[in-house]
Amino acid sequence: MSSDDKVVSYYKYEPSHVLPAVFAGVVFLSLVAHIWQNFRYRFWRVTFWAFWGGLLFTVGWILRCISSYHPGNMNLYIAQAVFIYLAPPVYSAAAYNIVGRLMNYLPMHAVFHPDRVLIVFVYAGAAVEGITVAGAAKYAAAGDDAAQYKSGGVLIAVGLILQAAVECLVIAVVAMIHTRAAKAGTLPRNVKTLCMSLYGTSTFVLLRCIFRAVESFEMFGNIGCEENCGPILSNEWYLFAFELGPMLIFTFWLNLLHPGRFLPRNKKRYLGTDGRTERMGPGWSDRRDPWETFLDPLDFQGKIKGQVSHDQYWLRPDEWSICEDGSFAEGTASNVRSTQTRREKVLRPGEV
Repeated sequence: MSSDDKVVSYYKYEPSHVLPAVFAGVVFLSLVAHIWQNFRYRFWRVTFWAFWGGLLFTVGWILRCISSYHPGNMNLYIAQAVFIYLAPPVYSAAAYNIVGRLMNYLPMHAVFHPDRVLIVFVYAGAAVEGITVAGAAKYAAAGDDAAQYKSGGVLIAVGLILQAAVECLVIAVVAMIHTRAAKAGTLPRNVKTLCMSLYGTSTFVLLRCIFRAVESFEMFGNIGCEENCGPILSNEWYLFAFELGPMLIFTFWLNLLHPGRFLPRNKKRYLGTDGRTERMGPGWSDRRDPWETFLDPLDFQGKIKGQVSHDQYWLRPDEWSICEDGSFAEGTASNVRSTQTRREKVLRPGEV
């Protein structure tokens, strides 16, 4: 006997056939735009996660469309739930990468080692993804098993709390960079635009986390329920409005204000203290051992001693060549290959 014969539907409502297909198409449009923009601006290392998140989200909504025609098929139900749950944390990793690259661009305002931003946030995001996938799989496959249903919900709730905490930390880091740059008079339009974008995208991820948290609380109060299980669990439009909606805004926001338009692809290129001139520096260098930078990312030891542990190379501008292809701060530079000058091509071996 097939799973379709055993269970009439794993959904607590009549799932839409059309809307998941439409939304899969909309997400796919953003995905195609991300692919094109990553090639155009040669920004794959920074915004790869926007592509990967878009791919997962597209697959998730395609699977949901198929699942809506086979609501009693457990494998399809689990698959669509896992992919839809998994995509938002992956999308968020793109924002974490942007924060790290922004700190490379403004090293004098970096909160801590820019490369540690990538490691800390991305690995924290990976933990969120793992917990979320495990929870979504257990929750979707629970059936009449109340214990598994509850344990899956707990894992999802933990993943949501962790993601919300990470997003709050991202907002705090961006706010510190933004404030420092404003006080120092080094807040050109490209930096301001990126800060506003990061505030906005993180806010929408938080909105999605809040929705999922409320859903989890409702789920815990209706374990074993098959109908009339509360407004969120019993109505599909909540999923569209508060899961899909924020992430659609997130991904199209990055399409509209792609960071490849505002930041150099070479992380050694930084903005000078005058807020206009860009130079090709040596990149962030910390004199401590790598393990020390992990244990003390904010360099409290150096601050106590009155001597920071990283090289403040931006205080020696005469040692570093001025980028002659323009300035992202003034809107005269570009990552597009066809607009590169001969000078930038000479510097290419040092690019990352």
